[in-house]
Amino acid sequence: MSRISRIMRRMPSRQEEELKVGFNLEQKQAIVSEVAGVAARASNVVAAEYAGLTVSELTQLRSSARKAGVFVKVVRNTLARRAFKGTQFACMNEKLVGPLLLAFAGGEPGSAARVIREFSRQSDKLVVKLVAVDGRLFDGSALERLASLPSLQQARSMLLGVFKAPLGKFVRVLSEPEAKFVRLLTSYKDRQQAA
Repeated sequence: MSRISRIMRRMPSRQEEELKVGFNLEQKQAIVSEVAGVAARASNVVAAEYAGLTVSELTQLRSSARKAGVFVKVVRNTLARRAFKGTQFACMNEKLVGPLLLAFAGGEPGSAARVIREFSRQSDKLVVKLVAVDGRLFDGSALERLASLPSLQQARSMLLGVFKAPLGKFVRVLSEPEAKFVRLLTSYKDRQQAA
Protein backbone atom coordinates (compact mmCIF):
# COMPACT_ATOMS: atom_id res chain seq x y z
CA MET A 1 0.00 0.00 0.00
CA SER A 2 1.39 3.35 -0.95
CA ARG A 3 1.85 6.17 1.45
CA ILE A 4 -0.86 8.28 -0.20
CA SER A 5 -3.44 5.52 0.05
CA ARG A 6 -2.64 5.09 3.77
CA ILE A 7 -3.11 8.83 4.35
CA MET A 8 -6.34 8.81 2.35
CA ARG A 9 -7.61 5.87 4.37
CA ARG A 10 -7.04 7.74 7.64
CA MET A 11 -8.73 10.91 6.41
CA PRO A 12 -12.40 11.10 7.28
CA SER A 13 -14.85 11.35 4.43
CA ARG A 14 -16.92 14.48 3.90
CA GLN A 15 -20.01 12.73 5.31
CA GLU A 16 -18.11 11.74 8.46
CA GLU A 17 -16.97 15.32 8.93
CA GLU A 18 -20.53 16.61 8.52
CA LEU A 19 -21.73 14.19 11.16
CA LYS A 20 -19.08 15.38 13.62
CA VAL A 21 -19.82 19.06 13.09
CA GLY A 22 -23.48 18.82 14.21
CA PHE A 23 -25.75 21.77 13.73
CA ASN A 24 -24.72 24.90 11.91
CA LEU A 25 -25.29 28.34 13.41
CA GLU A 26 -28.67 28.92 11.74
CA GLN A 27 -30.00 25.58 12.99
CA LYS A 28 -28.81 26.33 16.52
CA GLN A 29 -30.45 29.75 16.43
CA ALA A 30 -33.69 28.18 15.23
CA ILE A 31 -33.64 25.66 18.08
CA VAL A 32 -32.91 28.37 20.66
CA SER A 33 -35.73 30.59 19.38
CA GLU A 34 -38.16 27.64 19.28
CA VAL A 35 -37.36 26.60 22.85
CA ALA A 36 -37.39 30.23 24.06
CA GLY A 37 -40.83 30.73 22.50
CA VAL A 38 -42.21 27.61 24.14
CA ALA A 39 -40.58 28.54 27.46
CA ALA A 40 -42.19 31.99 27.37
CA ARG A 41 -45.66 30.43 27.10
CA ALA A 42 -45.12 27.48 29.46
CA SER A 43 -46.11 27.48 33.12
CA ASN A 44 -43.54 24.87 34.14
CA VAL A 45 -40.90 22.53 32.76
CA VAL A 46 -39.70 19.07 33.72
CA ALA A 47 -36.14 17.99 32.91
CA ALA A 48 -35.57 14.23 32.84
CA GLU A 49 -32.57 12.11 32.01
CA TYR A 50 -33.43 9.81 29.12
CA ALA A 51 -30.23 7.75 28.81
CA GLY A 52 -31.03 4.17 27.89
CA LEU A 53 -34.41 4.81 26.28
CA THR A 54 -34.93 3.31 22.85
CA VAL A 55 -36.16 5.30 19.88
CA SER A 56 -39.56 3.59 20.04
CA GLU A 57 -39.90 4.49 23.74
CA LEU A 58 -39.06 8.13 23.01
CA THR A 59 -41.57 8.11 20.17
CA GLN A 60 -44.21 6.71 22.51
CA LEU A 61 -43.40 9.43 25.08
CA ARG A 62 -43.65 12.15 22.45
CA SER A 63 -46.97 10.76 21.23
CA SER A 64 -48.54 10.75 24.69
CA ALA A 65 -47.12 14.23 25.33
CA ARG A 66 -48.61 15.55 22.10
CA LYS A 67 -52.03 14.20 23.09
CA ALA A 68 -51.77 16.00 26.45
CA GLY A 69 -50.64 19.30 24.89
CA VAL A 70 -47.11 19.00 26.24
CA PHE A 71 -44.06 20.10 24.22
CA VAL A 72 -41.19 17.61 24.57
CA LYS A 73 -37.74 18.38 23.18
CA VAL A 74 -34.26 16.96 23.52
CA VAL A 75 -31.94 19.95 23.41
CA ARG A 76 -28.24 20.39 24.07
CA ASN A 77 -27.77 21.95 27.49
CA THR A 78 -25.84 24.93 26.11
CA LEU A 79 -28.71 25.73 23.72
CA ALA A 80 -31.27 25.29 26.50
CA ARG A 81 -29.32 27.70 28.71
CA ARG A 82 -29.38 30.30 25.94
CA ALA A 83 -33.10 29.74 25.38
CA PHE A 84 -33.89 30.07 29.11
CA LYS A 85 -32.12 33.45 29.43
CA GLY A 86 -34.69 36.07 30.34
CA THR A 87 -37.43 33.53 31.09
CA GLN A 88 -38.76 32.15 34.34
CA PHE A 89 -36.70 29.00 33.74
CA ALA A 90 -33.31 30.71 33.95
CA CYS A 91 -33.06 29.18 37.43
CA MET A 92 -32.38 25.81 35.75
CA ASN A 93 -29.26 26.93 33.88
CA GLU A 94 -26.69 25.81 36.45
CA LYS A 95 -28.31 22.39 36.96
CA LEU A 96 -28.62 21.39 33.29
CA VAL A 97 -26.12 18.54 33.18
CA GLY A 98 -26.14 15.33 31.17
CA PRO A 99 -28.53 14.12 28.49
CA LEU A 100 -31.82 15.79 29.38
CA LEU A 101 -35.26 15.78 27.86
CA LEU A 102 -37.34 18.91 28.47
CA ALA A 103 -41.13 18.70 28.83
CA PHE A 104 -42.99 22.03 28.83
CA ALA A 105 -46.53 22.27 30.20
CA GLY A 106 -48.84 24.18 27.93
CA GLY A 107 -52.32 25.06 29.13
CA GLU A 108 -52.60 22.99 32.28
CA PRO A 109 -49.91 23.32 34.95
CA GLY A 110 -49.63 19.63 35.81
CA SER A 111 -49.87 18.19 32.30
CA ALA A 112 -46.13 17.77 31.67
CA ALA A 113 -45.60 16.27 35.11
CA ARG A 114 -48.47 13.79 34.57
CA VAL A 115 -47.09 12.67 31.19
CA ILE A 116 -43.56 12.19 32.57
CA ARG A 117 -44.86 10.46 35.71
CA GLU A 118 -46.96 7.99 33.73
CA PHE A 119 -44.11 7.21 31.37
CA SER A 120 -41.54 6.85 34.15
CA ARG A 121 -43.82 4.28 35.80
CA GLN A 122 -43.53 2.19 32.62
CA SER A 123 -39.81 2.73 32.11
CA ASP A 124 -37.34 3.14 34.94
CA LYS A 125 -34.78 4.55 32.49
CA LEU A 126 -36.50 7.94 32.47
CA VAL A 127 -35.29 9.71 35.63
CA VAL A 128 -36.66 13.12 36.59
CA LYS A 129 -33.86 15.48 37.58
CA LEU A 130 -35.39 18.97 37.75
CA VAL A 131 -38.78 20.65 37.93
CA ALA A 132 -39.16 24.42 37.51
CA VAL A 133 -42.38 26.24 38.32
CA ASP A 134 -42.80 30.03 38.16
CA GLY A 135 -39.10 30.76 38.48
CA ARG A 136 -38.55 28.32 41.35
CA LEU A 137 -36.38 25.26 40.93
CA PHE A 138 -37.18 21.92 42.60
CA ASP A 139 -35.54 18.53 42.45
CA GLY A 140 -37.16 15.49 40.85
CA SER A 141 -39.16 14.61 43.96
CA ALA A 142 -41.47 17.59 43.32
CA LEU A 143 -42.81 15.85 40.21
CA GLU A 144 -45.42 13.94 42.20
CA ARG A 145 -46.83 17.10 43.80
CA LEU A 146 -47.00 18.87 40.45
CA ALA A 147 -48.58 15.86 38.75
CA SER A 148 -51.25 15.65 41.45
CA LEU A 149 -52.56 19.12 40.62
CA PRO A 150 -56.08 18.86 39.21
CA SER A 151 -56.62 19.39 35.52
CA LEU A 152 -58.52 22.48 34.39
CA GLN A 153 -61.74 20.49 34.02
CA GLN A 154 -61.34 18.92 37.49
CA ALA A 155 -60.61 22.32 39.06
CA ARG A 156 -63.73 23.81 37.48
CA SER A 157 -65.91 20.98 38.77
CA MET A 158 -64.39 21.33 42.26
CA LEU A 159 -65.11 25.06 42.20
CA LEU A 160 -68.69 24.48 41.11
CA GLY A 161 -69.08 21.96 43.93
CA VAL A 162 -67.87 24.57 46.41
CA PHE A 163 -70.41 27.06 45.06
CA LYS A 164 -73.21 24.52 44.92
CA ALA A 165 -72.91 23.16 48.48
CA PRO A 166 -73.98 26.35 50.32
CA LEU A 167 -76.84 26.89 47.88
CA GLY A 168 -78.11 23.37 48.51
CA LYS A 169 -77.99 23.92 52.27
CA PHE A 170 -79.79 27.25 51.85
CA VAL A 171 -82.58 25.61 49.85
CA ARG A 172 -82.93 22.87 52.48
CA VAL A 173 -83.15 25.49 55.26
CA LEU A 174 -85.83 27.39 53.35
CA SER A 175 -87.86 24.27 52.66
CA GLU A 176 -87.55 22.86 56.20
CA PRO A 177 -90.47 24.82 57.77
CA GLU A 178 -92.86 23.52 55.10
CA ALA A 179 -91.52 19.98 55.56
CA LYS A 180 -92.03 20.26 59.35
CA PHE A 181 -95.57 21.48 58.82
CA VAL A 182 -96.32 18.57 56.46
CA ARG A 183 -94.89 16.09 59.00
CA LEU A 184 -97.00 17.69 61.75
CA LEU A 185 -100.17 17.38 59.66
CA THR A 186 -99.32 13.77 58.80
CA SER A 187 -98.80 12.86 62.44
CA TYR A 188 -102.05 14.66 63.42
CA LYS A 189 -103.93 12.77 60.69
CA ASP A 190 -102.42 9.44 61.88
CA ARG A 191 -103.52 10.19 65.47
CA GLN A 192 -107.03 11.06 64.30
CA GLN A 193 -107.30 7.80 62.37
CA ALA A 194 -105.95 5.77 65.30
CA ALA A 195 -108.51 7.26 67.73
